[in-house]
Amino acid sequence: MNIGGTTKSHAKTALIFGVSGQDGAYLARHLLGKGCTVHGTSRDREMSSFANLRRLGIVDRVILHSAGLTDFRSVLEVINRVRPAEIYNLASQASVGLSFDQPVETLNSTINSTINILEAIRFLGLDTRFYNASSSECFGNTSAPADEAVPFHPRSPYGVGKAAAFWAVANYREAYGLFACSGILFNHESPLRPVRYVTQKIIRGAADIAERKAEVLELGDLSIARDWGWAPEYVDAMARMLAHDEPEDFVIATGEAHRLDAFVAQAFAYFGLDWRQHVRSNTALLRPSDILLSVGNPEKAKRLLGWSAERRMAEVVGGLLDAEMALRVAG
Repeated sequence: MNIGGTTKSHAKTALIFGVSGQDGAYLARHLLGKGCTVHGTSRDREMSSFANLRRLGIVDRVILHSAGLTDFRSVLEVINRVRPAEIYNLASQASVGLSFDQPVETLNSTINSTINILEAIRFLGLDTRFYNASSSECFGNTSAPADEAVPFHPRSPYGVGKAAAFWAVANYREAYGLFACSGILFNHESPLRPVRYVTQKIIRGAADIAERKAEVLELGDLSIARDWGWAPEYVDAMARMLAHDEPEDFVIATGEAHRLDAFVAQAFAYFGLDWRQHVRSNTALLRPSDILLSVGNPEKAKRLLGWSAERRMAEVVGGLLDAEMALRVAG
């Protein structure tokens, strides 16, 4: 089975922890399209709506399980039951902003879930390939596009947790010979992002103002710059990492940074509006510490995995707005 590039897939069965999130849903769809049997977990499958899987039309094609990732026995049982060829860890508290309000929960969910999965693979003696979702937040500010050799300097509890999980994966790979790797993903967006993310706040705010449902959009620091990509493309990179011959860590990014005010301008231009007439900066929305510039160097992924981002910031904004307006017309 071919999963991107020239390498062949190791997987027939995949288990996705965090299947109900943005990346989990797109990854499930991607793997199903490659002929894999896909299992996914939620803390309580009977109570979860799996709205993203429903929105993509695949909820009935994913085999769902309940699993609490901070409970080792729960993790061990589901892995032993499924015995997958590939495991993707996409779970944990995923909001940088929320991590300042919930630092302990963020750190516990990120570090403990990763170690529990690694330890379960080791304990069961499985020949399972493991992907860990790391983050550009590990780097903190990047003075130049960051590659895999750039030291970490996280500036949020979320980034601290992701950095610790990254090194746990590296330790299990080196100490026990596990096929375990981390994808250091820079910002990647899609219509499945919840509204608490600034990108969706901008998209919905611009649409509301264009429809005269609102007059002003309040944001924090408009001068920050980010490397924005398209989430459905980034899950392809995850699958390629586990199809690669050796377990290696990869930066996944577009290689381009754009200021937040440029993202805003692009969104308002979609409606023929001048953003400066409608957007206000509110200091109450600033984080205790933030990253001024975050941009990645994806050269290694292009060279070894044959992966490169197709959509850049302008195409990402356009895709988000097309999806938002289609929902408004339908609803």
